[in-house]
Amino acid sequence: MKRRILVATTNPGKLKEISEMLDFDVDWVSLSDFSDIKEIVEDGKTFAENARKKALGYAKQTGLWTLADDSGLVVDFLGGAPGVKSARFSGEKEENRTLLDHKNMAKLLSLLKDVPKEKRTARFVCCLCLASPEKVLIETEGKLEGVIAENQAGSNGFGYDPVFFVPALDKTVAHLTSAEKNEISHRGSAVGNLKPLLEKLLKLKVRTD
Repeated sequence: MKRRILVATTNPGKLKEISEMLDFDVDWVSLSDFSDIKEIVEDGKTFAENARKKALGYAKQTGLWTLADDSGLVVDFLGGAPGVKSARFSGEKEENRTLLDHKNMAKLLSLLKDVPKEKRTARFVCCLCLASPEKVLIETEGKLEGVIAENQAGSNGFGYDPVFFVPALDKTVAHLTSAEKNEISHRGSAVGNLKPLLEKLLKLKVRTD
């Protein structure tokens, strides 16, 4: 029987990215597929802590292997902010993700107004954790280095993609196709590190079932 793995997100964009990169014969489901699930509070001080807490928490609730990530933007000039608060950087709870993204980017650009390019260095960080209801199975990390642009540019992706400029490509992440983004992104790197480990785990599980 095909294994079901829960991706701990309600974000369809994130589910699509991860399932495309982990192209195993797995039935990928998201938190949206569960009506009575209790939200895990992300109160860790690091991305790794939050990923671990979500993976174990949702795995225990559903009985499924659960893949959770915590990812965000780290801006050097802002002392590492927004960091683990990236998703709620604007301080507002907003059901409309697109509107929330714009509010977060607007605050970021405001804080960096008149800051020169050489001081706008930043990186996307992603920590992934795969857990069973009993224990952590795999943990990986990925990063993407860049610079915060002065204005939004590009219409692809989500989150801070329109303001995250990659000098080597001379464009923002929001100018990249889904395939191009997966090749270089922090999540792509973390998933790339996880993929061979998950493949071994799935083969081991098949042999022992």
